[in-house]
Amino acid sequence: MPLPVSCSVTATPTLPTKPMPGSYGLPLVGPLKDRLDYFWFQGPETFFKARTAAYKSTVFRTNIPPNFFGVNPRVVAVLDCSSFSTLFDNTLIDKSDVLIGPYCPSPDFTGGTRVGVYLDTTDPKHSRIKNFCFELLKRSSRVWVSEFLLNLDALLTTAEADIASSGSSSLLVPLQKCIFNFLCKSLVGADPKVSPEIADNGFIMLDKWLAFQILPTQKIGAIPQPFEELLLHSFPFPSFLVSSDYKKLYDFVDKEGREAVKLAEDEYGLTRSDAINNILFVLGFNAFGGFSVFLPTLITTVGRDKSGLRDRLRAEVRSVMADKTELDFKAVVEMELLRSTVYEVLRMNPPVPLQYGRARSDFLMNSHESSYKVEKGELLCGYQPLVMRDPVVFNDPDTFMPDRFTGVKGKELLQYLFWSNGPQTATPTADDKQCAAKDFVVFTACMLVAQILNKYDDFECDDGNLAFSKLKKKKTESVIV
Repeated sequence: MPLPVSCSVTATPTLPTKPMPGSYGLPLVGPLKDRLDYFWFQGPETFFKARTAAYKSTVFRTNIPPNFFGVNPRVVAVLDCSSFSTLFDNTLIDKSDVLIGPYCPSPDFTGGTRVGVYLDTTDPKHSRIKNFCFELLKRSSRVWVSEFLLNLDALLTTAEADIASSGSSSLLVPLQKCIFNFLCKSLVGADPKVSPEIADNGFIMLDKWLAFQILPTQKIGAIPQPFEELLLHSFPFPSFLVSSDYKKLYDFVDKEGREAVKLAEDEYGLTRSDAINNILFVLGFNAFGGFSVFLPTLITTVGRDKSGLRDRLRAEVRSVMADKTELDFKAVVEMELLRSTVYEVLRMNPPVPLQYGRARSDFLMNSHESSYKVEKGELLCGYQPLVMRDPVVFNDPDTFMPDRFTGVKGKELLQYLFWSNGPQTATPTADDKQCAAKDFVVFTACMLVAQILNKYDDFECDDGNLAFSKLKKKKTESVIV
């Protein structure tokens, strides 16, 4: 019986079948060498680039950290748009417990609940949890825009004062407060202000909770080697390090988000604890964590640009807003250059760089040039910053081109924009693993830039720091520099 063949947007099943290149190396030695290359000697991007060049292939076998006891680091790297798209085929790929790779944090981090992102699409609970997420987003749409703009304006007011007094305004902490507050109000229906501790420290609690789950998989660079390897990448961190904070967040959602919790119980058949733990994961890991990575990158990319991009964006934003009384999702749909800029930042700097999936059975997988046999149980690993710089698909792929996704031909490229665990042209459903809030993310990012450029004639960010260095108000007002 012939093996099934992965379907993709760029390949056909008639390609020549070749042996898959790559090596796992000797036991213990091979995984250790690859781990040191990944975290220390090369870094993630060079790690994959070097092996692509050595094997003359965008598909190969290698090890991916972490490789401590109980974790099998062996993966099949898929680094072009064709092979990477195999990860979206649920008939071939199992997504159980592979959110951040071969290592899966203890469910004790999520109150003992195996939350929806760790479930495969065949698990009956998966569709119920994802449908619940869709409903949360639907309900949040009533206040999403107003809450986001309210908190963003507060951030900008503070930034103006900081620039006036010290010449710059740090961005990360104020932006995380903004993100945390608006997500609590819109997604959960809970106002952090009712709890001073949550209002002041809730975002820090989430930062710590996220960090202890993903540290074994991340190159940090904050402490010198070999201490980073010994202290951060050699063992899983226990959940008790953040259990007290998690309990405070749990109780906050239980009390202040009771309408969302009751919805999960009554309409989607979740237990109270499963409902709260899934809400917290969506709030903290998916939404807060994703925005905390992506929005600073977006702001600094635009704020450090020297090509005149901000002038072009400002002209587009103000042209669209000339006959509108308020900024909303409908308005940013008309801002083609702005949306293309957001897409281009997502292409070059996806907030989740790695995507994984495990083969349900043997099948043939296509790259652009060849077909390879993938064996049942093998873990596929796609590094998106290289996948979405595929030179077969993208012209001048290593160059930031804000116009890339404009026009008819530009919009055709959206099918290869995979940051959301699926093509940008696809619509998430309860039967797939694509980000339920895919469109919310893009529109919110557009509103962020649009609001700044509608309120200010210009802004700039420090080249070396995550900070505003200039906010130039409209000409009718004073200039703060």
